[in-house]
Amino acid sequence: MQSAAIRRLLTDMFNAAIDSAAPGKTIGAFLPAYPAGRTIVVGAGKAAASMAQALEAHWERPLSGLVVTRYGYAVPTRAIRVVEASHPVPDAAGLAASEQMLELVRGLTPDDLVICLISGGGSSLLPLPARGLSLPEKQAINKELLRCGATISEMNCVRRHLSAIKGGRLAAACHPAKVVTLLISDVPGDDPIDIASGPTVADPTTCEDALEIIARYRIDLPDAAMEILRSGPGETVKPGDLRLARIETHLIATPEKALEAAARVAEQAGIATCILGDNLEGEARSVGTVMAGIAKRVATRHQPFKPPCILLSGGETTVTVRGHGRGGRNVEFLLALAIALDRHPGIHALAGDTDGVDGIEEIAGAIVTPDSLTRAWQKRINAAELLANNDGHSFFEALDDSVITGPTLTNVNDFRAIYIAG
Repeated sequence: MQSAAIRRLLTDMFNAAIDSAAPGKTIGAFLPAYPAGRTIVVGAGKAAASMAQALEAHWERPLSGLVVTRYGYAVPTRAIRVVEASHPVPDAAGLAASEQMLELVRGLTPDDLVICLISGGGSSLLPLPARGLSLPEKQAINKELLRCGATISEMNCVRRHLSAIKGGRLAAACHPAKVVTLLISDVPGDDPIDIASGPTVADPTTCEDALEIIARYRIDLPDAAMEILRSGPGETVKPGDLRLARIETHLIATPEKALEAAARVAEQAGIATCILGDNLEGEARSVGTVMAGIAKRVATRHQPFKPPCILLSGGETTVTVRGHGRGGRNVEFLLALAIALDRHPGIHALAGDTDGVDGIEEIAGAIVTPDSLTRAWQKRINAAELLANNDGHSFFEALDDSVITGPTLTNVNDFRAIYIAG
């Protein structure tokens, strides 16, 4: 298969993964029965607006509500108001939306129904801080969490315990109404508590857990935040809380299903695939180096898989930011992969974030080819220097190998595909 055809195949697989998680295709199978009372819709995440639009298309009774999504991710809705706010660092628009959301669900009755639409990105889009903490302090904490190299689960543990809406608090505010949460997972393992920091599910973690994470990564928190965690007000809603007795939670799209959709595209093209997992974590550059070693063994020893084949994986790697470049975890992974492959013939790769944004750039990811390093040297670009500066986007933009999708209106985490020729 020629390089151009491999590029098309990898791109088609990425698009299939994204398309499989489109809310319009998945939400209808998970809708609850109509209530005797009102239907209120709330939600947050990069897919929140498209989920609201899909819900309205299927729901045949009156409803109202509010969802918050990332700037540029709004879509037209009839009855559900869509607010745009900042991600990954929260802003005043997200704060105001969080406050309005809590007001919408207060004073409900047992006959009422709350449908909560949650997807990745909701943690930043619901930034309502715990009492005694300001939005600027919350913004500073979020920046530190993003830079320190903590896993998404660790970051969300800290976020939950410094929030007035996450960690089951939104669901508790809905009591005694029934709450049905529809989730699009963007986290390894699909644990609902880690999707947007679990605003409608019980949280088994504690303030003590959050303090251990802060100590482990040497995160410098404001005094007000430390006081919240040490004195008890930061504790979340726990399993067994009676306010959560009428909660239903459904996963309507997951990273595993997205990888399976991509695998079907490859198999239709006659290329064997192996899904290594939807929950690969670790430093992005370390994962890239390890995956390069596996790919070279497949290419040269035909172990543990026989080429031609494609290795698929998902999950969410982390980047410990030490430089000042334009980076994201997918391009960091790819740049480390390219360096470790060292121009190995017959190996191509694509990695991208299924929400269309890698890091804070409106770029989903990029493609690596066997001649990526050669073309870079011809342009006098030093791949190792750019990797050290966390500047993967600059590397792949210079080669015209960036993958740009625009807002995908969904989010099932990262997608990685490595094609190994026979």
